Amino acid sequence: MEKRKLEINEENVRLDKFIMNSISDLSRTLIQEYIKEGHVLVNGKIEKASYKIKMNDAIEITIPDNREMDVLPEDIPLDIVYEDQDVIVVNKPSGMIVHPSAGIYSGTLVNALLYHCKDLSGINGVNRPGIVHRIDKETSGLLMVAKNDKAHKSLSEQLKEHSVTRRYVALVHGVIPHVHGKVNAPIGRDVNDRQKMAVTKNNSKEAITNFTVLERYDDMSLIECRLETGRTHQIRVHMSYIGYPVYGDPKYGKKKDNQSHGQFLHAKKLGFIHPTTGEYLEFECPLPDYFQAKLDELKGE
Repeated sequence: MEKRKLEINEENVRLDKFIMNSISDLSRTLIQEYIKEGHVLVNGKIEKASYKIKMNDAIEITIPDNREMDVLPEDIPLDIVYEDQDVIVVNKPSGMIVHPSAGIYSGTLVNALLYHCKDLSGINGVNRPGIVHRIDKETSGLLMVAKNDKAHKSLSEQLKEHSVTRRYVALVHGVIPHVHGKVNAPIGRDVNDRQKMAVTKNNSKEAITNFTVLERYDDMSLIECRLETGRTHQIRVHMSYIGYPVYGDPKYGKKKDNQSHGQFLHAKKLGFIHPTTGEYLEFECPLPDYFQAKLDELKGE
């Protein structure tokens, strides 16, 4: 258990927002949970997240030791593309979160996997059994899951070595004039909005996205992306940075877009070496219906 006293450097700001601006390693959801549970004291008293702080306030936050949540199996349909005793490859729908986190305990891919099979690797703890890599909640497509620790280590190593084949398809605003492009720009937390990432030199990591234009429309382009790095929101941030934001993206896109499905970004192809047999496996899944319908509309069909 860790106690932190926060120095007041601004006032008339919501308590949860002030803590979020002061402590970079906590999400707003987790901070709000701490406030509700009484782990945050203002002048020795519990206040609501909406409390507006004053310059003479004394704020102390107690960060509890890491707790593992009870993650329960749930009978949620899964689109399983491949499965054996070591690996499951799933086509995740847009709108599904990969694993539980603070404030989100059900409806995730992990809840569905635990119902489907009991044998998932335990390397990432009970909140993320079997999860080797993630894709964003509103991104659809292929994800590999490890059913035992040996498979988990093998797949993780392949990801580190960038030997896993991963291809994404995205619909972006604007007509990209060239066929191929490469964005090499470091990504870190957006200093103005901690819920977002940004191209920045501050506390950032190298990020490289390669893309190829597959089709052009009147005012949009369909592209395929290949990542050399795996940063949070990488494709979404990079395409927005160069002026071609992903259609439907609620964080980095245009407000006028139809955002009912989130960003039109799909993990279409996934390939890796099987942890036991050493055989190279590659899978591909079609675009979701809403994505294909939008492309048909752009083609005038």
